[in-house]
Amino acid sequence: MLAGDVEDAARSLLGCTLSAGGVTVRLTEVEAYAGTGEDPASHAHRGRTTRNAIMFGPAGFSYVYFTYGMHWCMNVVTGTPGVASAVLLRAGEVVSGVDAARARRLTVKRDVDLARGPARLCSALGIDRSAYGLDLFDRASPVRLAWGPSAVPATAIAAGPRVGVTGAHDLEWRFWIAGDPTVSAYRRHVPKTRI
Repeated sequence: MLAGDVEDAARSLLGCTLSAGGVTVRLTEVEAYAGTGEDPASHAHRGRTTRNAIMFGPAGFSYVYFTYGMHWCMNVVTGTPGVASAVLLRAGEVVSGVDAARARRLTVKRDVDLARGPARLCSALGIDRSAYGLDLFDRASPVRLAWGPSAVPATAIAAGPRVGVTGAHDLEWRFWIAGDPTVSAYRRHVPKTRI
């Protein structure tokens, strides 16, 4: 289900659960990223590097990276072996382990904000660099992905531009469960002007 078209894979991840660190999150928002040459916003756009090597498959593994010098973000690899693509996990609803998530996110006042945004999601789950390259479907893995009890119907999925990317910023590859309060706010990337 994951190894194929990155847009289809992204939609299929909505409603799935991700478990780590005593917390389970139901995914409510994701973003698709294709591979070399075709998606200038992708970490694999310019080819394979040490950082993005896991993006080149196989599907079902985790691609975790550090951003802005302070946040971890996690993707699910979705391509066939040798073809880079991944889906960024942008937001979710904490469905179990709420107390553990709250302990990691002490400044959050509302539970809907515990995993609202990719860095917050990783923080709530306790995900860091050690999760890079894990098989998310291996029962022994400390980070596990599971299909939801039922697929989110296509009529309940909204699509729009990805958040904060400089390349292909109008490509509608961000998908979310319409009306879900845990979905993050859209912010278009605004380049900094140099003086």
